[in-house]
Amino acid sequence: MNELTETIIECPYCGESAEVLINPEDAQQSYIEDCQVCCKPITFVVTEANNGDLSVAVYSENDTY
Repeated sequence: MNELTETIIECPYCGESAEVLINPEDAQQSYIEDCQVCCKPITFVVTEANNGDLSVAVYSENDTY
């Protein structure tokens, strides 16, 4: 079983910081979750580096990635 990775993101809409849990199985995928503060949809893009570290980028609906 993979452990969840805790990370802090900044909402692309309201700018508030939020703590999120990232599943390593989500690496190389994107998904949408609503902001915990303003409830707008955030696109999460999870990537995994060669050394296994996860990185998360967040985008608004209208951003391209």
